[in-house]
Amino acid sequence: MLGDLIAASHVVTLEQIPDLVAKHAAKVGWLDVQIYLADLQQVILCRLGGQDSVPGEETESAADVVRVEGTLAGRAFQTGGIVAGSSSEAGQWWVPMLDGTERLGVLRATAAPDSEMDAQAAQDLRNLGGLIALMMVSKRGVSDTYARLVRRRRMNVAAEMEWRVMPPRTFATDRVLISAVMEPAYEVSGDVFDYAIAEETVHLALFDAMGHDTAAGLTANLALAASRNHRRQGCGILEIAEEVERALVAQFASNRFATGILAELNAGTGALTWTSLGHPPPVIIRQGRTAVTLSCSPAPPMGTDLGVPPTLCRDQLEPGDRLLLYTDGITEARDRRGHEFGLESFTDFLIQHHADGLPVPETLRRLIRRHLAYHDGRLEDDATVLLLEWSGPTPYRPARVEALAGLPEHTTPATALPTPWTTPGTDAP
Repeated sequence: MLGDLIAASHVVTLEQIPDLVAKHAAKVGWLDVQIYLADLQQVILCRLGGQDSVPGEETESAADVVRVEGTLAGRAFQTGGIVAGSSSEAGQWWVPMLDGTERLGVLRATAAPDSEMDAQAAQDLRNLGGLIALMMVSKRGVSDTYARLVRRRRMNVAAEMEWRVMPPRTFATDRVLISAVMEPAYEVSGDVFDYAIAEETVHLALFDAMGHDTAAGLTANLALAASRNHRRQGCGILEIAEEVERALVAQFASNRFATGILAELNAGTGALTWTSLGHPPPVIIRQGRTAVTLSCSPAPPMGTDLGVPPTLCRDQLEPGDRLLLYTDGITEARDRRGHEFGLESFTDFLIQHHADGLPVPETLRRLIRRHLAYHDGRLEDDATVLLLEWSGPTPYRPARVEALAGLPEHTTPATALPTPWTTPGTDAP
């Protein structure tokens, strides 16, 4: 069945995938398979209809939209596990869909009468969910239907630019897990994040361009493109920062600038090198209970043409450390009484939810929901967080990666989060 789906998927549109999946899945006893995609803010799951369906709130029924909070479908999305339907939905299962470690949504599959959910059936559903996720990713870049479905309101031009250039929000290897969130999703203008891996070097970048308009989006996009261009030519951090400065000055004549953090992590040793260009310094969550703010003399923002060279700083991560890069929209945004969310509230939230053992993407999703609620659902500045967890010199065990990223349990049922700061060489991490 999976092979037939692959063979049939090459020349179909995204709108044809639901009917194609339902047809082939029914042949092996999975009836009424439905595809639900997470919206941009990961608050609701939206059903992808067949070829004759047109996405849009005016045509949606209650069955087309499922909330993430408080539902069985949402639990599958949040935890990465297969979840059984309610007692009134016998034989129905919710299955996570992931592109690598990027959460796309869930499947709803109904088993044929008298079917049993044994280990093989569960693995078949995981495989089906994984294949459909890959099909979604292969088609969504040229599908306006996908964009219309996962967007729940109008998006501004700057946000259109930003979301098209950034990497997936979650990525993991046996050495690091990287996850990011960004709000306001539909009006973001000057924030962009980036990461890339070359052998054992993990590159991280976060830019925050001045302003809240389309020009801010252009500034951020230019900074990101210049950074990638020179990184891929083998330039080091300081040279990349200087090249971003030159690109912004050449384009905007010092009338536009961007703050930023550029960093590199050696995934084998935990050696971190970084520089700050007028940006808040990184924070480390250590041993799941302590927030450590790193220190480095910042250079001016990129694009100011002040002639002050950046400083390269070095720190050493410890096994299980979580490195946080963030923009000031997280810490400095104020509620209606003028109170800031603040760095302490930000790190306390992450420490608390680290103890809860939630997958990292789910922790960040809840952080941004909490941040929005604190500000009555309306942010005046972009708020972005980029989190990296380092395994230590010993790679993660498969179960640890599954638990961190919210992956289905492929290797072992022992997916409870072990203490990440256990001495290297023992059973954890």
